[in-house]
Amino acid sequence: MSKDQYDGLSSVAKQVGELLKDQGSRLTTVESCTGGWIAQSVTAVAGSSAWFERGFITYSNEAKHELVGVPDLLITENGAVSGPVARAMARGGLDHSPADVAVAVTGVAGPDGGSAEKPVGTVFVSWALRSGALRTERFLFEGDRAAVRAQTVVEALGGLIRFIRDESD
Repeated sequence: MSKDQYDGLSSVAKQVGELLKDQGSRLTTVESCTGGWIAQSVTAVAGSSAWFERGFITYSNEAKHELVGVPDLLITENGAVSGPVARAMARGGLDHSPADVAVAVTGVAGPDGGSAEKPVGTVFVSWALRSGALRTERFLFEGDRAAVRAQTVVEALGGLIRFIRDESD
């Protein structure tokens, strides 16, 4: 990750913190392909204990099921990298924590694991509020494994800001 990318990530993480702190909300993360990078990014912000509740690293299908309650059948029917699973991860993060806001990510970071339907770089990000609001987006990122993961973190946090603002209006 270049210094510019790091600075951008740091800036968006700080913006997430300011927004959540202003609202008195707490965040949980449910991460597969990023392996905890979103949680690391937000906890790098001084004072994040005021607005970051917890993070779940649900890299395996078993972890998705055991830690946040993603139904095995949902994974079997849709694949771990899918919108329905991302949504279930986000909802499950809220169900298994006292947080008010969740962000969940699942994807194919590469270099292996892609398919014609879900090539390397395919990522689903889902954001959820305790109020029931939910949004999921599919992305197709380019680059190597590190680039796909870095772009996922930036989009997850930037999208979280947009989602919260849209739902607050």
